[in-house]
Amino acid sequence: MASFSPFSAISSAPTSLTTLRTRPPTSHFRNRIYAEAATIRDDLKSAAIDVVADIKTERVVVLGGSGFVGSAICKAAVAKGIEVISLSRSGRPTYPNSWVDQVNWVTGDVFYVNWDEVLVGATAVVSTLGGFGSEEQMLRINGEANVVSVNAAKDYGTPKFILISVHDYNLPSFILSTGYFTGKRKAEAEVLSKYPNSGVVLRPGFIYGKRRVDGFEIPLDLVGEPVERILRATESFTRPLSSLPASDLLLVPPVSVDDVALAAINAVSDDDFFGIFTIEQIKEAAEKARAEKVRV
Repeated sequence: MASFSPFSAISSAPTSLTTLRTRPPTSHFRNRIYAEAATIRDDLKSAAIDVVADIKTERVVVLGGSGFVGSAICKAAVAKGIEVISLSRSGRPTYPNSWVDQVNWVTGDVFYVNWDEVLVGATAVVSTLGGFGSEEQMLRINGEANVVSVNAAKDYGTPKFILISVHDYNLPSFILSTGYFTGKRKAEAEVLSKYPNSGVVLRPGFIYGKRRVDGFEIPLDLVGEPVERILRATESFTRPLSSLPASDLLLVPPVSVDDVALAAINAVSDDDFFGIFTIEQIKEAAEKARAEKVRV
């Protein structure tokens, strides 16, 4: 920035107060001061704009946020300073936890909810919707519920949609044609169709962690964690068997619910993260999120 050259003129001017009163600054002198002031004003304005442009606020909607996987995603998002809204039929969890108080819990069903209360201003939607039941129920929960949510998000201009789906375990076609898998794949197709450059599909296998059911905590990690370690340690030996039908039921390692949550949050903040992600890629995304947290 240029310096105030008029200062040299002032220093050489007469020091008498009388002289200063009787000899006001010339119009040329005033114009130079005004020009310098305008330059400073423009520089400050540009600097302020640059700072604001670097600030990115995320607002994530988690469908099924009070469930096993959904609550882990809400917790991970809160830890990263992301604003979180959960939409689920059960609403706010009953167990006490500091992160629970930082989530906006909305009780509702995706088929009947007023999306104005949920999606306005959202930067991403993460869906954990899914379940078992009759063929009709599984098609509705795994498929139609997610399709409705994807289209609502698209209509509201939400930039990104992340779906928690499932690994196919190399199962035979007659099993993959059941309502559970058919619904999941229908939901995947909708995400990738409506969000070709920002949609994310995570395909974990068995997810372990501490799962709460009717007030009781089931420590699935007591089984899942050692099994994951064993299968990863023996992967080089068991890989030739992976081509056998349904072999993945025994050979594919389980995934920690925390890894799934971190991968989902990584997808929220990483614009280059889109498409279908396998179990191994979910692990890699989770490690990336952990590494970034350590650096921060």
